Amino acid sequence: MKMAWQPQEEEHSLHGCSLDEPTRSLSGLILKNNVKAHYHKFMPEVTSFIKQECLSAVGDPSPLIRATVGILITTIASKGELTTWPELLPALCSMLDSQDYNVCEGSFGALQKICEDSAELLDSDALNRPLNILIPKFLQFFRHSSPKIRSHAIACVNQFIISRTQALMTHIDSFLDNLFHLASDDDPEVRKNVCRALVMLLEVRMDRLIPHMHNIIEYMLMRTQDPDESVALEACEFWLSLAEQPICKEALAAHLSRLVPVLVRGMKYSEIDVILLKRSRRMTANVRVRKRSRRMTANVRVKKRSGRITASRRMLVIRVEESLEGDVEDDEMIPDREEDIRPRFHKSRTHTIKHSEENGEEEDDDDDGMDDDNSLSDWNLRKCSAAALDVLANVFREELLPVLVPILKETLFHQEWEIKESGILALGAIAEGCMTGMIPHLTELIPYLINCLSDKKALVRAITCWTLSRYSHWVVSQPHDNYLKPLMTELLKRVLDGNKRVQEAACSAFATLEEEACTELVPYLGFILETLVFAFSKYQHKNLLILYDAIGTLADSVGHHLNKPDYINLLMPPLIQKWNILKDEDKDLFPLLECLSSVATALQSGFLPYCEPVYRRCVSLVEQTLNQHIANTQNPEQFEAPDKDFMIVALDLLSGLAEGLDGHIEKLVINSNIMQLLYQCMQDPMPEVRQSSFALLGDLTKACFQHPFWGPTKGHYEEFGEKVTRFVREKLNEADFLPILGQNLNPEFISVCNNATWAIGEISVKLGQDTRPYIPMVLNELIVIINRPNTPKTLLENTGMMLKSIYNFKICNIILRDIEFLLCTIV
Repeated sequence: MKMAWQPQEEEHSLHGCSLDEPTRSLSGLILKNNVKAHYHKFMPEVTSFIKQECLSAVGDPSPLIRATVGILITTIASKGELTTWPELLPALCSMLDSQDYNVCEGSFGALQKICEDSAELLDSDALNRPLNILIPKFLQFFRHSSPKIRSHAIACVNQFIISRTQALMTHIDSFLDNLFHLASDDDPEVRKNVCRALVMLLEVRMDRLIPHMHNIIEYMLMRTQDPDESVALEACEFWLSLAEQPICKEALAAHLSRLVPVLVRGMKYSEIDVILLKRSRRMTANVRVRKRSRRMTANVRVKKRSGRITASRRMLVIRVEESLEGDVEDDEMIPDREEDIRPRFHKSRTHTIKHSEENGEEEDDDDDGMDDDNSLSDWNLRKCSAAALDVLANVFREELLPVLVPILKETLFHQEWEIKESGILALGAIAEGCMTGMIPHLTELIPYLINCLSDKKALVRAITCWTLSRYSHWVVSQPHDNYLKPLMTELLKRVLDGNKRVQEAACSAFATLEEEACTELVPYLGFILETLVFAFSKYQHKNLLILYDAIGTLADSVGHHLNKPDYINLLMPPLIQKWNILKDEDKDLFPLLECLSSVATALQSGFLPYCEPVYRRCVSLVEQTLNQHIANTQNPEQFEAPDKDFMIVALDLLSGLAEGLDGHIEKLVINSNIMQLLYQCMQDPMPEVRQSSFALLGDLTKACFQHPFWGPTKGHYEEFGEKVTRFVREKLNEADFLPILGQNLNPEFISVCNNATWAIGEISVKLGQDTRPYIPMVLNELIVIINRPNTPKTLLENTGMMLKSIYNFKICNIILRDIEFLLCTIV
């Protein structure tokens, strides 16, 4: 019996039964999908047969079939079969010595996939540590006559560098010798894997690289200019990794004069980029209008309020992104393609005490780096070069400028738009690291850049928006008439640009300017709102989602100054129109809910005409998601797990309503089941859900205790206020919210812990002496937080506020002395 993807015997061909390679490969991939989905249901004899036939087909004459077999083998291995398929690794290892190239290459291809998918298991006792045999075996093939085999061998070993696998560390000298031998290999795939290995070794075995560092830097300089862009990209990653090492400044100082020009040249659009830009214009123009995409771009500049890093703080790549529509000068009427809109994920609300926010000392969460905004397929030499210059500017600071300024003078004013654009990108790249040294030049450069916002090339206009946003802090610090007003005026023109890429860049840049300027924008609010609201009528799907962020950031920045009838009548109708159009399951709700959360907080009582339907829909979203979660838990095969981001954004908008409406939200709370739903949310296994739940609990606690309330008489005020207070107090006690909060004082989940601490503090202030029974269950955890090294400042402040509340209850002298000491420690 032969499987469809195996070679057919000659007599079958004579009877017309032979299959072509694509059909055989497709059959193998279908089998792979069945293995992935139903392998545990296969009969033992079927499983045994598949394994046997896979091994016999490893050396198929067709490279396509060999690759398919390798995928099938590693899929079976990933189902836990490495431990129950003991003959697999010895068989593949033995095939490496075959004189038949097809057998050797096929086995190496399968081994490479296994190393990628099962690296941890290969280094475990469960398999008797096969790497002790495999690593030396792989090293033997680094000098094989076939470049394909050499590439496979390096790729296999590379999988174990970051994990510092002992089998590799034992042979590290041999590994390095072989890598250096391959440095000048003619094959680009080999060179790429050599560069990748050296980049990873920087992190794990710097000690072994230091003696060779000069030669490695020279090699990487050469490879960063490799004619094969994939090799150049891998080499360019080296500068990003080296910048994180303590020896960076010492090791690179002598090479800066050669490295910086290489990086700037790497930022220029390549010929293939331009071809793709033009090809995409034709593709986009012909695309039909599709169903509204339910994803949002990850490019959106994020807001401080939710504890996320802002565009001005992110790595270069965020605004370096080149849309494939960017070369089209007027494309605003062309509908977006679904593939242009990247997935976007909501970040839960984080609470900090007021003065921390006002002083801009909010914790930056830089751990997400740049992967939140760029899939690997989008990462290219241009972006990597820009990111490398950014990090090196932060290492060398003003020492970089003597090398870079002459390059900027040449590129910024170049006649070729591609070179001019790369110079503007480079200028933006160094903004954070070289700001002090650049200040003397900004009086000339900022007006020049503002003028570049009117450049005839869309890509020049787009990158200029981003670069100007990087210098917005300096712009805001100068007299408004000199720079802020001209910049604001031109940026708002670009917000309404005819090119979608420019719209996106301008909208994000303006949001960054909003964060820097804050209430300095109040005199211009009418003009700003008119422009942003008009953009609703121009923007396609992708940029509409970014527009929500710009409006939300404006609300965060100007606060209650937005609460004027003219502004409300201008801003709210288009937002409510979008709110009414979107269905509950549409993920476009995420950015709209975030936007409305900021707007509700800013408008305060001005949001009252819109609050009830918004409130009820949010409660409904929370309830729906909880019900879906229960159904999935009870019957996972029948019901899919819900997307809990719907619940998270709804909880965050409810927090915004509570914060903005204050006591006016009491009537909505008492006539809904939000407290019962909140009790369930606080016990959700997903940290982000608990984080937002604790934020809402604290906001409701602040808003719903003894607040003046609307009504016909003073007696009604008091009666209703007491009713709400009693209602919330009863809910807090009967649901045992405080014990749940105490269980979440785990600093391993910083944001959850922060919000739990803040909520406990708010509840303790309102409950007063009724908090006393709960103090012992939280005090020890609070002490752990205080004594933990590197605790974020916001968490320390919230903990301090909570301890101060406990101190005021005067439980006993011993606890009082402990708290006095801890409070002094925080101070």
